[in-house]
Amino acid sequence: MSLSRASLCCRSSSWARTSWVRPRDPRLWRGSRLAGAPGEGLDIEFTGLRSNLSGPQQISLFDLPSEWYLKTRQSIQQFTICQIGLSVFSSIEGESNKYIAHSCNFFLFPTTFGVLDSEFSFQASSVQFLNQYGFDYNKFLKNGIPYMNEEQEKKIKHNILTGNWKVRSSLDKDQIKVVIDEVTRWLDLAEEGDWMTLPGIAGFQAFEVQLVLRKALPEIWTVLRDQGVIVKKVSTQHRWYLENTSCDRESCWKEKILLSARGFSVFFQMLVKARKPLVGHNMMMDLLHLHEKFFRPLPESYDEFKLNIHNLFPVLIDTKNVTKDIWKELNFPRVSNLSEVYEVLNSDLNPTKNSGPVIIHASRCEKYVETKYPHEAAYDAFLCGSVLLKVAHLLLWKVHSSVPIPEPSFPLYLDVLAPYVNQVNLIRAGVPKINFAGPDSPSIRPPILILTVRKWPGVSEQQVYREFQNFCKFDVRRLTRSQFLLMTNKFKDTRSILKEYKCHPTLRISLYHYWRHSPNVNCLLQVCGVITTWAFIAFLLGGAGP
Repeated sequence: MSLSRASLCCRSSSWARTSWVRPRDPRLWRGSRLAGAPGEGLDIEFTGLRSNLSGPQQISLFDLPSEWYLKTRQSIQQFTICQIGLSVFSSIEGESNKYIAHSCNFFLFPTTFGVLDSEFSFQASSVQFLNQYGFDYNKFLKNGIPYMNEEQEKKIKHNILTGNWKVRSSLDKDQIKVVIDEVTRWLDLAEEGDWMTLPGIAGFQAFEVQLVLRKALPEIWTVLRDQGVIVKKVSTQHRWYLENTSCDRESCWKEKILLSARGFSVFFQMLVKARKPLVGHNMMMDLLHLHEKFFRPLPESYDEFKLNIHNLFPVLIDTKNVTKDIWKELNFPRVSNLSEVYEVLNSDLNPTKNSGPVIIHASRCEKYVETKYPHEAAYDAFLCGSVLLKVAHLLLWKVHSSVPIPEPSFPLYLDVLAPYVNQVNLIRAGVPKINFAGPDSPSIRPPILILTVRKWPGVSEQQVYREFQNFCKFDVRRLTRSQFLLMTNKFKDTRSILKEYKCHPTLRISLYHYWRHSPNVNCLLQVCGVITTWAFIAFLLGGAGP
């Protein structure tokens, strides 16, 4: 894989869609680097976050994790990845608690070759958001690295190796037609041994051109060189000899085509095989996209998805989940994003600021030393890894508050992080997190409230939501014609609204109890009551007979 297009963070990050043989920078991307790394920070930017679904298809606090997954799965299939950032953290040999971070941006674009021609959408708000932070859409659209999942790879591999493939792109068809016409005209005048050069043809197109020319013209042979595709006129016997003995024979470079088409998926497999902790911030959407784009299409089964992710990445750490608890305990100021978390941990508010881990950037990643690049994927990936190390040190300090802290090391950090491993934060669902290593924990959300409406005929869920939106935010779900369920993720909002609406003349709010309020239970009780009544009457009538 040619790494002329993988860029370390200090460079303009682009990677042309050419053959991907192997990383050119051995300091970062060889297997030994991953093998010696404590973990990798990950961040992904998307063309959109969530489809604008309405009604019951919207995610809500009422959703079980499996329901949330099925709703979100549709958005993952609709949008795609435009940039991945990775930051590989390695401990520095001979220096205690000191780490070096190698950070890298990858612009990605779905593989378009033969039968593969993906469709994806853009969400206007996501485009505006990334534009605000200087995202280069030209690099994404023009120079993005190809990728595919395992099912797509099977299809393209079968088509390439059997020769059953077609050029699908209209642009590629037009360009290849021009090339064939040019070679055919030259061939009429050329003699055996003559050759010509087709300049400016590279990447997939170079392979496509050679496949088409060799299939259409039995008296030529093609070779790919730096200056372009070389076409040589040969005899039938020489052509047979080249097909069966040449190191550039068709069967060899068909494998190269497949490797090129796999693109970033090759590197994804390297990450999987490294078996190192994968660190993200609010990383649930990242994991869904990793599964869909590089592994397999997302299954309908939520449990199957969890199992697949756990097999791919046995150790997941979500810094959002880790920081929530310690933020409350230490009364740190409220933060709304990863950059603010990082700033607090680097400030004097952090009691372990001066004793915590030392993190430096690799020599080719020094642009992040002085300048902040929020929402550039590699920068955010670096923040994820840094936040994890600093929070882990803070947890270690808390555990050993009454005794001297042992010499910090990454294994010790993993020990104190154990309660958070494989617990990934979940936004707007019935549970606050997902456990990828076992059953999900029961909900710790505030209790559900039931609203009974009087003297407000035809009231809708939207009207109920607007009634409370200035006071506090509740998810609303209709229960009956005049009753609605309310749910929030804040206990104080539950207490406040119960107090505020205690004596309201038309809106009556109380705690919801399934056995008391569920229409299904009430219907069942009514049916049982009717049956019991008739049974009793029948018994009385039977007893009064002769």
